Amino acid sequence: MKACRHVLVLAAALLMAGCDMLGIESAQVLAERKEADGKAVGGGCRHAGRALEDCYTLNRKADKAAVFAGWREMNDYMRENKIDDVAPQMGAATELAAKPAAADAKASASDKDNKPAPAKTGKHES
Repeated sequence: MKACRHVLVLAAALLMAGCDMLGIESAQVLAERKEADGKAVGGGCRHAGRALEDCYTLNRKADKAAVFAGWREMNDYMRENKIDDVAPQMGAATELAAKPAAADAKASASDKDNKPAPAKTGKHES
């Protein structure tokens, strides 16, 4: 009976060690990925010559601390190597992405105001 328990405990330990193979990510892996994404966003914003505040506005879901760290690292790298900013090629598209949803709602409401209202007669014909 004791041998059976030892085998089961050993088998359970082996199965738990293989959890990474199943594609189940731990909280630590997710946090590291989120930080790396934020640093990449910050570095990209700095390379494009965007202000840090603009970067925060355009990337609301990114972790602000990671974005700042990436922006700062890229800033230091660009200063050391005397690299100039690269102007964004899609300026209009990023401006549209930065607009709040309320502006879109106002635009659709003004379109409704321009449509003619149906005529009301007030009297019913029999």
